[in-house]
Amino acid sequence: MPILQPILNLVELLHQKGLRDVVVSPGSRSAPLTIAVARHPGLRVRVVPDERAAGFTALGMAQQTQTPVALICTSGSAVYNLSPAVVEAYFQQVPLILLTADRPHEWLHQQDGQTIDQAGLFGTHVKRSYDLPADYSHADARWFIERMINEAYDLSRGGPAGPVHVNVPLREPFYPKSDEPFRSERGRVIEQLPVTPQLPAETWHRLLADWERAERKLILVGQTTYLPELQQVLTQISRELNVPVVGEIISNLGRNDLFISQSDTILGQPDEEELENLRPDLLITMGNSFLTRNLKTYFRRYPAVQHWHIQPYGDRLIDSFQSLTTRIPVEPLYFFQTLFADLDYQHFREGVEDDDQEADYLTAWQAAEQAARRVVAQSLRESPFTDWVATQAVLEALPTGSHLHLANSMPVRYANMCGLEASQAVRVWANRGTSGIDGCLSTAVGAALCTDAIVTVLIGDVAFFYDRNALWQNELPPNLRIVLLNNASGHIFRIIDGSSQQPELETYFETPHHLTAERTCADFGVAYQQVADAGTLATALGAFFAASTMPKLLEITTDKYVNAEAFRAYKLRL
Repeated sequence: MPILQPILNLVELLHQKGLRDVVVSPGSRSAPLTIAVARHPGLRVRVVPDERAAGFTALGMAQQTQTPVALICTSGSAVYNLSPAVVEAYFQQVPLILLTADRPHEWLHQQDGQTIDQAGLFGTHVKRSYDLPADYSHADARWFIERMINEAYDLSRGGPAGPVHVNVPLREPFYPKSDEPFRSERGRVIEQLPVTPQLPAETWHRLLADWERAERKLILVGQTTYLPELQQVLTQISRELNVPVVGEIISNLGRNDLFISQSDTILGQPDEEELENLRPDLLITMGNSFLTRNLKTYFRRYPAVQHWHIQPYGDRLIDSFQSLTTRIPVEPLYFFQTLFADLDYQHFREGVEDDDQEADYLTAWQAAEQAARRVVAQSLRESPFTDWVATQAVLEALPTGSHLHLANSMPVRYANMCGLEASQAVRVWANRGTSGIDGCLSTAVGAALCTDAIVTVLIGDVAFFYDRNALWQNELPPNLRIVLLNNASGHIFRIIDGSSQQPELETYFETPHHLTAERTCADFGVAYQQVADAGTLATALGAFFAASTMPKLLEITTDKYVNAEAFRAYKLRL
């Protein structure tokens, strides 16, 4: 048996299980893995030299395809550089398979290079860690590898999806000889059958009875992927059952004549009586994390009598608002479609009239929504040119059916205050698993590699320059559009009440700079344009999303002091 045969077989088995995309960061110890995937005709292999950027590129690809993407890197500190992407994937529930090369364990603590304790390195931030044997001579070792690869792939994509770590100790030689056979052998695929949880009839009866007893019901949607069927059934529930449906921009619900999209502005007001009037008796939540502090603070201060959270997978209770009474372990789409069908039939059979209190409650939320939209519109209309004004213009210009990646810090918050119309059918993505600024650009690059649609990333200057190695890749996708809000600082700290009042603000929090993206774009072959006012921005957006043979970056320069003053003016209107 050729010395590298089990590695070839490992890669072939991953392909048989469904793996199609691999991101490689070059290294010597990982050469057997790299050669195995590079020579496999069924795999698309991407080379990204920076492991941190590689991790987030793979994350963006897996978000887009909703299937596992493999990462390969060499031993030592290279493995640790995957960590930011790994923790984001874990909390965002994105499937990754981490294939990390390692030295045989007997060389640990022997002053050998690139040797660290890699087994279990990612701790509780992966679904499981596996450590392969360094020697394959016994048949049991090959059986173990085969069984482990079947398990690891299924585990990465099973609910909830997430990263899985496979540590691969490798002995020299790493490279096959020219006369050495290099053919993979098909492995044994162990099929994992899917399971779809459902609620028994008696449970439905109890939930429906609780629903009917609650006079003021509210559905709150956290971060979810774009799902038109979910939009449809929630629209039906809101329209026909008089239930407010609240979703931030990362909920992917979009804005229509029913949904509540301005919750940050609505719940940021100081009117205690109005806030009390919006409190639900029954709160139903779904999805991953929520974005704004105002929303989270409100539902903690004004808890519902009953709080149902729809959480199909996982063994941890998600009690974000400290009010949870019932966890419902099914898929949200199944739950709401069944709920609406049962209530619609029940009301038809019993001739139930619309409840005035339920209608009044929906009307109260919709009135608050309209008032909030007026506040936002007035703030934008009376504002000088700011990041927020620019964000509104960019969102209005997005192509229908395109993808929008929102970087953390202020870009995702400005976009949330603006909102997107449901009719635009824009798919919204954001790394809100851990909400870090690292990797936002790399994630968008990965997404653009896996779709022909335009992928736009709205990103601040600190996040962009922190992650510009995202562009250190061959053949960047031409459908990538980068909108860079450059106010020469991390100006969120000038907006936050605490940090903005401190004498250390500028030096120790904002980290001011004089960088632009022009040279970065020249280095990496990205079309560059800079604007500094509303007129030139409108002109630039007219051609920015047109088809191109190369990615494009639009740098929007603003004044951080003007940004902060405009935001203060908005808050005074609440």
